[in-house]
Amino acid sequence: MALAIFSEERRKWWTLAAVSFGLFMIMLDNTVVNVALPAIQEDLGADLSELQWIVTGYALTFAALMLIGGKLSDAYGRRLMFVIGIVVFTGASLWCGLADSGEMLIAARVVQGAGAALMNPATLSIIAATFPPQERGMAIGIWAGVSALALAIGPLVGGLLTEHLSWHWIFFVNVPVGVVAIAASFLLITESKDETHESLDIPGLATSALGLFALTYGLIEANGYGWTSARIIGSFVVAAVSLASFIVIERRRRSPMLDLSLFRSGTYTGANVTMLLVALAMFGVFFFVSLYMQNVLGYSAVQAGAAFLPMTVLIILVAPMAGKASDRYGSRWLMTIGMVLLGVMLLYLSQLSTEATFWNLLPGFVVGGIGMAMTMTPTAAAATRAVPVQKAGVGSAVLNAMRQVGGSVGVALMGAIVAHEAAGRPGVDGFMAGFERALFVASLIAFAGAIVAFALVRQEATQEPAAVELAA
Repeated sequence: MALAIFSEERRKWWTLAAVSFGLFMIMLDNTVVNVALPAIQEDLGADLSELQWIVTGYALTFAALMLIGGKLSDAYGRRLMFVIGIVVFTGASLWCGLADSGEMLIAARVVQGAGAALMNPATLSIIAATFPPQERGMAIGIWAGVSALALAIGPLVGGLLTEHLSWHWIFFVNVPVGVVAIAASFLLITESKDETHESLDIPGLATSALGLFALTYGLIEANGYGWTSARIIGSFVVAAVSLASFIVIERRRRSPMLDLSLFRSGTYTGANVTMLLVALAMFGVFFFVSLYMQNVLGYSAVQAGAAFLPMTVLIILVAPMAGKASDRYGSRWLMTIGMVLLGVMLLYLSQLSTEATFWNLLPGFVVGGIGMAMTMTPTAAAATRAVPVQKAGVGSAVLNAMRQVGGSVGVALMGAIVAHEAAGRPGVDGFMAGFERALFVASLIAFAGAIVAFALVRQEATQEPAAVELAA
């Protein structure tokens, strides 16, 4: 009823605005945490492992619950799950701000991830249900641009709050944003759902969550306990058995959490693998580049946040153009070139020294900003075009889960490389040895992503959206 005052054409853009507003909150939280890590480490006495869990605890829960979030949004209403996710995320943000120990902050971040897992799949599925196929690339480009705007503002806001108030305020700012997002959702988003939904897949959720947790735990804690210790080997065995069980369960269930038939599309498979690899390469890099700028180059939190601005501003500018280009020309070449640019950026950054200036960082950030925009937006557009609109929730959930899985494993993997290379070397020299090796490995992952995009993604005819019953 609230949308009756808008024409059909205006309604879909207001819906996009409301969805993007909620997404803005998630992305803002991602960037402010990285910039505040040194302050959190000093205030709470957290070690490197705890810092990694502060980042990956959020990303891991986000990934593990993403599929169930997508399934719930398709089954019970995309707007409903979006709003519930905002409520959980906002409450957890308040808890994060009140945390007085590393353990409490990690626990609150895990709950934040659960809220984000309900919100995020709904954003893309709402867009897929609202926009016709020929306009989805542009809409997703704007969606990605809003995400990048949050990434751009986040480091500066986080730096200012950390320096002039405290790191606690980087979480408190989510509370008023969340309240406004809830109101906007009820006013501007029309409810939609998948009428063919049958049941929830609890065994699939349990095995996927256990497998992802065990894998990430093993990577993060391996250097502390030893790669050949019973604890770490056991973690990897549990991960392998759980993830294999997940695939078997999904193949046999009548109504699986993850519809494996979606992967019969080479484009959908290529988009998901590319998203996994770009997150695997980039999430850990952002984590350690923030530490590098502040702990090695001596940047303040504000200066570190400002240094990322050229990259994120370019993402804001290029993402909508990349989305529009993917509507017209397809996503294959955009994704391939974007991944190559990311690989070049990572190779360049791996050669930086302890004497680097902002002007040494700038070329890498410029190339990376263009590469990220050319990769992320066309990848999301390719994936959403490749699935029927009634499966948009679970389809977008898989894509977002791939990003979060890649991110959580990427932070753990890069951390393991840095810790391994730093062993036996003093202070900064040890960190720099690990930093160089980690970024070199990340560049190889990015180049592998370019090969995957080129080999698997194809120009496919856009699908007309299936009838979706919209509730008033």
